Amino acid sequence: MNPPIRRFLNLLTGHMDGFLIACVAILILFGIGVLFSAADRNMAKVVGQLVNISIALAVMWGIANTHPQQMMRFALPLYIAGLVLLVGVAVHGEVTNGARRWLNLGIARIQPSELMKIAVPMMLAWYFDRHESTLKLRNYLLAAILLLVPVLLIARQPDLGTAILIASSGFFVIFFAGLDWKILAGLFVSGLASLPVLWSVLHDYQKKRLLTLIDPYKDPLGAGYHTIQSMIAVGSGGITGKGWLHGTQAHLDFLPEHTTDFIFAVFSEEFGLLGNLLLIFLYCLVIARGLAIASNAPTLFSRLMAGSITMTFFTYCFVNMGMVSGILPVVGVPLPLISYGGTSMVTMLLGFGILMSINTHKKLVKT
Repeated sequence: MNPPIRRFLNLLTGHMDGFLIACVAILILFGIGVLFSAADRNMAKVVGQLVNISIALAVMWGIANTHPQQMMRFALPLYIAGLVLLVGVAVHGEVTNGARRWLNLGIARIQPSELMKIAVPMMLAWYFDRHESTLKLRNYLLAAILLLVPVLLIARQPDLGTAILIASSGFFVIFFAGLDWKILAGLFVSGLASLPVLWSVLHDYQKKRLLTLIDPYKDPLGAGYHTIQSMIAVGSGGITGKGWLHGTQAHLDFLPEHTTDFIFAVFSEEFGLLGNLLLIFLYCLVIARGLAIASNAPTLFSRLMAGSITMTFFTYCFVNMGMVSGILPVVGVPLPLISYGGTSMVTMLLGFGILMSINTHKKLVKT
């Protein structure tokens, strides 16, 4: 092969993980196919998603070619910038549909909570890496505070779905850093004891979502509508599904948000249980590869980041599928690599880029 061509190919693929790329590519193809059906064959929607995917792939490639040690340098400034922007949202944010989540900077309109999906676990991984040799209880307490501040600011917007995802990503970092099981048990008991207090601070619509989980038919045309229609779609798919482009819940406009948060219901109706099992199998392959990369990472920062990204990906999958199936309350969590949306696609592939960087930028460490 011509040397310049070889160098070009090495530049494109040198820091890519073949197995992970293959799984991601198959999931993205599934996503494009089901989006075409869910959007009622609207090619404009598909083209828009292809643009999102192209941008996300470029971001993934750039991050994969960045050394983890370089990422560490941005952990603290990125976290501080995110907190400042979240405070800016609380003070001067734009209100849309009753939620204050967006900040207009003049040249762009941004949602700072999306930045914190990466900034929070990166900050915590950086913190634990710096104190690796002297970790004590106070370090875990300070890490918990670093996690709680952005989570509370985001929950106040209100954006419960994003707050849950960021809380889980930070928790996984703290857990993988060696948090004692006794402390975990104590936190679990404390969490149960604080449920009445947490209930009192929830917004009315959030309380209604939780109550709807118990019995969606109490308000079938209101709070329970999303859950009921998605459960009908999932159940009507049967074993083999109704076939691609032949689902009825989305095409007859019974299913809300059928290209975004509830696209799994469209997939289930058209491809049935067998299709769902294949989708879950692909997700499990991605999770297994991520955990393998985490276990072989050479530094604490790399291990914590890889573990957190992988388990946060699992949380995305579990929460979305549980929400659509009626076993979890409705929150705004997309189905990874399947749901329509640029922000979620970029965030997800950025995380995979970090995984690939950790896997390929290995260095010798003293034993």
